[in-house]
Amino acid sequence: MAQVSINSDYSEWGLSTDAGERARLLQSPCVDTAPKTEWEASPGGPDRGTTSTLGAVFIVVNACLGAGLLNFPAAFSTAGGVAAGIALQMGMLVFIISGLVILAYCSQASNERTYQEVVWAVCGKLTGVLCEVAIAVYTFGTCIAFLIIIGDQQDKIIAVMAKEPEGASGPWYTDRKFTISLTAFLFILPLSIPREIGFQKYASFLSVVGTWYVTAIVIIKYIWPDKEMTPGDILTRPASWMAVFNAMPTICFGFQCHVSSVPVFNSMQQPEVKTWGGVVTAAMVIALAVYMGTGICGFLTFGAAVDPDVLLSYPSEDMAVAVARAFIILSVLTSYPILHFCGRAVVEGLWLRYQGVPVEEDVGRERRRRVLQTLVWFLLTLLLALFIPDIGKVISVIGGLAACFIFVFPGLCLIQAKLSEMEEVKPASWWVLVSYGVLLVTLGAFIFGQTTANAIFVDLLS
Repeated sequence: MAQVSINSDYSEWGLSTDAGERARLLQSPCVDTAPKTEWEASPGGPDRGTTSTLGAVFIVVNACLGAGLLNFPAAFSTAGGVAAGIALQMGMLVFIISGLVILAYCSQASNERTYQEVVWAVCGKLTGVLCEVAIAVYTFGTCIAFLIIIGDQQDKIIAVMAKEPEGASGPWYTDRKFTISLTAFLFILPLSIPREIGFQKYASFLSVVGTWYVTAIVIIKYIWPDKEMTPGDILTRPASWMAVFNAMPTICFGFQCHVSSVPVFNSMQQPEVKTWGGVVTAAMVIALAVYMGTGICGFLTFGAAVDPDVLLSYPSEDMAVAVARAFIILSVLTSYPILHFCGRAVVEGLWLRYQGVPVEEDVGRERRRRVLQTLVWFLLTLLLALFIPDIGKVISVIGGLAACFIFVFPGLCLIQAKLSEMEEVKPASWWVLVSYGVLLVTLGAFIFGQTTANAIFVDLLS
């Protein structure tokens, strides 16, 4: 594929080409994200990467699957049943895969290796800054969701250990706010302070095992349900079209792997758009099977009574489910520092660019700033998690932001990339691709606007 340089002159934005004045980008701990030279960026350049096609599929699946799995049964309930949920996921999957392919195309065209850099290079300064701010807010909100998940699962485990009825007030050390705070200070904060997160690469295996185990438990419990579990109403059709759209944020949150997909693409041995299309298609089909298995079986087990976190719908005494809760807690404990590192890197990059300070500065200043950023981030997410116990509301908001990464920014990149070709070659498919970019932006803006309106107005009126 021909290499097309898009908005590659950074002097047009009033920026230095010094890497220290550009944002540190969201990095995948699984791949190498060292800067590329112009020769290495070419298709035949050396050191194209070490990730095989099969390895890339695994990394994308790992990036896609996560704690969002717990919310899919509730998404099927919100959408109006199994048929509506399947149709919605299948329809959105087409746009999700196309967004991943668009990002790979724009990464090659702009010779950039990460999501933010691609948006910066293709769409310009303003859109690039908005993208970085969105990533910071998204990672911040996801960290809040992780802490809420920890509290939800700990409540169930403690109820069994203390042999107390659910909802009963126990000793002060079993209080939800205390247990979340204790776990966060003992485990999450120490893991979040280090400058690098290379030690977290072994945590991905644990996360994958936990995700598949939860899926297996939900399916098994549907096939062989416990006697004390009685499902609520099984919806067969959506109450309205808006009810279907209300399930979109959860699906976006679950399938959002686009930000980390660009480094994965550039880490491949053969980073070609056609090959990448096969990689992401295979990865999304695997993720779809996991999400559908959990969503369908979880919804049919509990019906409309399913909890936004499906594991909370099961009895506390169930040992198999208790193991699933422990897996989720361990997975979240290791995922929070990674998400925090990504958000902190974006905030650090924005700050350095605003100050005009190169990254090659006094190490002591960097350390103090990093510790301060970590403490502020950690304390704010902890406080919000303690006073926002409903994970459904948090997922709705960050799901709207996920729609921006899946639809809006890839759509803008596609439009800008095609517009930059107007003076060169204008193929017959030009208008089709531009129109598709507009469709992506419109769809993403609709989902984001709807979730934002619900978060603001519905909560105020309730």
